Amino acid sequence: MERTQSQEPAGTRGQVGEQGPVAAGGRVGEQGPVAAGGQVGPREPAEGTAPPEAKRGLPWARRLRRTALGLVLALLVPLLTAETALWINYTGDPVDGTRTRDRDAIWLGHAWVDGRKKDADITALARRLDGTGIRDLYVHSGPLEHDGTLPKSAYPRARWLIDSVHRELPGVRVQAWLGDILAPEHPEALHLERAESRAAILRSTREILDAGYDGVHFDLEPLHSGDGDYLKLLDALHEETGSRDVPLSVAAHQIDPLPAFHSFWGTLTGHPKWWSQEYFGQVARRVDQIALMSYDTIQPLEGTYGGYVAQQTALALEVTPPSTDLLMGLPFFRENRFGHWAHAETVPAAVRGVRLGLSRTDADRAHFGVALYVDFAATEADWKAYREGWLNEP
Repeated sequence: MERTQSQEPAGTRGQVGEQGPVAAGGRVGEQGPVAAGGQVGPREPAEGTAPPEAKRGLPWARRLRRTALGLVLALLVPLLTAETALWINYTGDPVDGTRTRDRDAIWLGHAWVDGRKKDADITALARRLDGTGIRDLYVHSGPLEHDGTLPKSAYPRARWLIDSVHRELPGVRVQAWLGDILAPEHPEALHLERAESRAAILRSTREILDAGYDGVHFDLEPLHSGDGDYLKLLDALHEETGSRDVPLSVAAHQIDPLPAFHSFWGTLTGHPKWWSQEYFGQVARRVDQIALMSYDTIQPLEGTYGGYVAQQTALALEVTPPSTDLLMGLPFFRENRFGHWAHAETVPAAVRGVRLGLSRTDADRAHFGVALYVDFAATEADWKAYREGWLNEP
C-alpha cells in the first residue's frame, strides 16, 4: 500500500538606459538615442529589437515564468527533502534478532478453492513452506457480492484444501480471504454505510466459518480513513470470530507519511490512499491480525522504498496493541506502473526496511511478522530473499 519531489538569462550586449538600448556609438537622451548628426528624433528600434509595444509586454511574460518556476520549486523542494529523509531512514544496521517470530502469512489465489489445484500442489506447497515462519494462509474465497452476500459456489473445494493443509502442514491456519470494492469511489460497489450490507457480510462470515475455515481475512478497498461504518462492521465481526475462537484479520492501507497527508492527497486526486495513524490504531484494536499493505508506494528507488517501509513499520508499531499481530506486506510480484516500480519495490529492500523499523521502535515485539503477496506471482528470487533476509538462512 502510493511521493515525493533564478536567474534570468543574460541581457543583450548593449547597455540599457531608462528608455531603451544604446545604439552603437550613441547616447541616450529623453526621447531616444542621439542620431549620427547630433539631432534627437523619435526613437526607432534598432534592427532585431522588439518595438516598444512588444517591450511593454515582456515584464508580464517574465512574471509568468517566475511564477511557474516558483510553483515548480514549491513542489519539488519538499519532495526532494522527503525522499532524502527516506533514503537516510534506510541507512544503519538492524538489531540482531529482528527476524521471524513464526507469525508470518501469505496470500493465496482463488485456484486453491475452485478446483484447479490438486493433491500434488498441496505437496509442493508443504515443501515450499517447510522451515518458514508462515502460520496463516489467506486463501481468496470471494469476492463478496456488492450487497455483502457470498455464494457457496465461490469456494467449492474449501473443505478439501482445509483438510489437506491440516494434514500436510500441522499448525498452519487456513483463513478465508474476502473482499470487494467500496463506495463512494465506486458507487455501484459495496456500501458499508448501509446496515443491511453490514448484516449480510456478517451472515457470509458465519457461513464461511461453518465451512471449516480457521479464520477470516478481509480486504475491502478503497477504504477511506476515518470510516466509522467499517469500525462498526469490525466490532460485529470480532464478536462472531471471538465466540468461535478463530482470528479476525484485515488488510490495511498505509499510514500517512506526513500528518493529514491523506486529506491533501484525497482532495488532489479524489482517492485518499493513506489512513491517519490514529485510524490505523482504531482498526488494529478491533482485530486479531492487521496486515499493512506496504507495497504500491509510488517510491522510485530501492533505497527510498526501503526507508518508506521502515517508516511505515515504526508508525504501525506505535499504535498497534501488543496483543494484535502486526504483519508488514512484502511485494511478491512485479509490475511497472505509476504507483509501483519493480526495480524499487523489491523483497530485499522491504525486508531490510521492516527490520530497521522494528529495531528502532520495538525490537522485542512478539506479535509481529511479514505477509507475502502473492503466491501465484512469486519468483524463486522472492522466496530466496525472504528466507535469507527474514529467516536468516545462509
